[in-house]
Formats: sequence, C-alpha cells, structure tokens
Amino acid sequence: MRLPISLLKDLFLALFGVLCIFSTAEAQNNLYRVSNASRSDGLGHVIRFHLESKVDSFEVIQPAPDFIQVVLYDRELDTAAIRLPDFSENQNINNMRLVQLQQGVGVDIILSNDEYFKSSSYLDKNGAHVLLALTQTEKTEVERFSQQFIAKTWDVDFDVIGNFPVSNASQAITTSNREAIKDRLRFDKVVIDAGHGDWEPGSIGYRGVKEKEITLDIALKVGKLIEERIPGVEVVYTRTDDTYLGLDERGHYANLEGGDLFLSIHCNSFPQNRSVRGTEVYFLGLHKSDDAHMVMQRENSVFRNDTRSELSEQDLIVYELAHSGNLAISEKIATMIDWEFKNKARRKSRGVKQAGFQVLYEASMPALLVETGFITNPDEQKYLSSDYGQDIIASAIYRAIKRYKLEVDPSADNTQALNTRD
Repeated sequence: MRLPISLLKDLFLALFGVLCIFSTAEAQNNLYRVSNASRSDGLGHVIRFHLESKVDSFEVIQPAPDFIQVVLYDRELDTAAIRLPDFSENQNINNMRLVQLQQGVGVDIILSNDEYFKSSSYLDKNGAHVLLALTQTEKTEVERFSQQFIAKTWDVDFDVIGNFPVSNASQAITTSNREAIKDRLRFDKVVIDAGHGDWEPGSIGYRGVKEKEITLDIALKVGKLIEERIPGVEVVYTRTDDTYLGLDERGHYANLEGGDLFLSIHCNSFPQNRSVRGTEVYFLGLHKSDDAHMVMQRENSVFRNDTRSELSEQDLIVYELAHSGNLAISEKIATMIDWEFKNKARRKSRGVKQAGFQVLYEASMPALLVETGFITNPDEQKYLSSDYGQDIIASAIYRAIKRYKLEVDPSADNTQALNTRD
C-alpha cells in the first residue's frame, strides 16, 4: 500500500522537527564548575573552568596587573547548575564575577596587590576544560605585558551569574572599580621618534637634502599639535635636536617612559626612479612584498650594536605571539593614519604594510613607522622640506591619533581638537 504524497511530506517534516530538537539539545554545552588550585611548584595558581564539551573558542586578556578577563565563546553555554569557586585559601584573588553574555560567558577576576601574576590559558589535554594559569612574576614584567590589552566592558543589561568575594575586605567589580581600571589603561603618553640624526643622516634626497632634518621638523610639529589639542596626552621625544640614538635604545627609551604609542617618523627614498612617490605606514611583522623588505633593510642598516641587517622570521613570530594585542592596535592606528593621508592630506598612499623594523621590535607597546614621502622625488622633496607640506603631514598624523584617543577615552573630546584648520 502506497501512502499519499501529502502524508509522506507531513511525516518527513515531523521527523525532521524531532531530529532538530535532539540536535539542539545535544549541542548545548554546560559550564558546571569553576575551581582553583595552587601550582605544584608554588609559583602560582590554576583556575579551571569545567565544561562538558569544548567551547567554540576562548580568550584571556590582562588589561591591568591586578585585573584579568576571560571570555568563553559558546552561544549554547548553560550555567544553570554552576558550582561556586572556593578561594578561601587563595589570598591572591580578591574577587571573581561571571556574566552571561549573548555569545557566551564573561569572567572578571580581581587580584590582590601583594604579589604579581602573568596570565596564560590553554585547554586541558584530557578534555574540554579551559585552564587559566597565573604565574608569579616581577611587577615590571606584568606591567609591560598588560599594556597590550584594553579592558572589555560587559553590557549592563547582561545577567550576573555569580559574584564571589573571598573576604570581607574584597569588593565587587563596581562602576567605581571599573573607572579606576580605566584610569590605569588611559591612552595618555605618545613617544615620538624623529628617525636618524647626528652622524647618521638617513636617506640623502634630491640636491642633498637629509632625511634627519625633515623627520625632526615633522616630529616636533606632530608633538606640538598633540600637546595643544589632545588634553591629558603627554608627548615624549627620543630627540629634539641633531643627536643620535641607537635603534635598540629608542624602543627601550619608550618602554622606560611608559608610552602608550611609539611613533617613528621617516622619509623614503628610491634613487633608481625619481618619479616614485607616496606615503607608507608600517607596523611590525613579516614583510609581504619586496618593497617592504627593501625599506626594512635600509632602516635596519644603521643598527650599530648588532650585526643583523634584519630580524629573523622566528624573531617576528615570537613577537607576534607575545604582543598580539599591541599589533592589533598598531594596525588600527596605522590604518587611521593612512586614511588621513589619502582623504584629508590628499597624498598618494602606498598603503599600510608590515616589516621587521628593529626600532619597532624593541618597543613593548603599539608601535608604528611612518614613511612620509620620497625625498628622492624632486616634487615630494620640495613638499616635505616646506613648512606647508610638513604642517599637512603632521596634521594628518595628529588627527589619526586624536581619533584613536577618542575611541578609547571619549571624555577627551573637545571642540578644538578636530577643527577645519587641521
């Protein structure tokens, strides 16, 4: 007996619906416990997030020495039966809060200020658990490490799963706590490096113009605009006159100053073809073009304290792993500067690129190298040597920094910052 087609269709749809229900149920994941254990070597702690199955992905950041955030990305993550962590014997953790997010679960962890720990994360090799390792380290090391991160702000409408203070002295992560954290993360110091100097003139342009002179003029103009028009941002220069600082010393100096951005200003050259022109903005990474490799080799060639003319691929891979947050911010600001060059300064742009610049490698913060133009091109050399051209280039760089500052700290806005004169 053959069933009618309409009935077969109804049966198929019903069966499909049942399968979907079972599939959805099976897809649901559970975060059923958070536990804490001291490391066997006595040099830290491990916080374990117990999960029934692997999450889609996870992220751990440490935007301040005493503040760690974890995100477990999984839209089907259920926390209804979660068991609370026991930190009663852990004097290094003041507070933990779990927040239900649309895309998973967010975790805030406040550490004490008595000792310093650097965070890292990995999956349990025997299962789906996510482990957060806190390794005891020096204060300076964790301060440098935390500079690359920007704290996440959970939506106030999300539900708090659990808020677990471990002592009467500890506090929940309140608005005032968050403001204190934001104060420590504020973008408030830019280190500006005028390329070359003294015995090292840099590239020699058309009719003998020296790169070191143009870079210093533009660097001072950029710094002056920032100081005058971005309230609360301090400018530090690697040089303000015709002196020389080694490539390794410049980045190290920026680290000592606690900079939030390292900006190295240069001029490009290509004697083989004087018609080549345009701006380029670089951040650290493996070069992806012959042009980028050539520029990198030229800029690194003055590195007196090292026989290497370029960083190895292994050097750059290790740096990318250790400073992924810095590189993301570097690329973002580089893109902003490139946009200003193209759309406001009306300069020919040769794009945002990556290369292994030694001067950027030494800086433990977001770092950029700006090639403002080709001084081997007669027209571009004349432009870059003029007050007018330098003002246009400096204004473009300043505006990009200002826009980034407003993204991370909207309170810095003022009506003079982006006026028509810029």
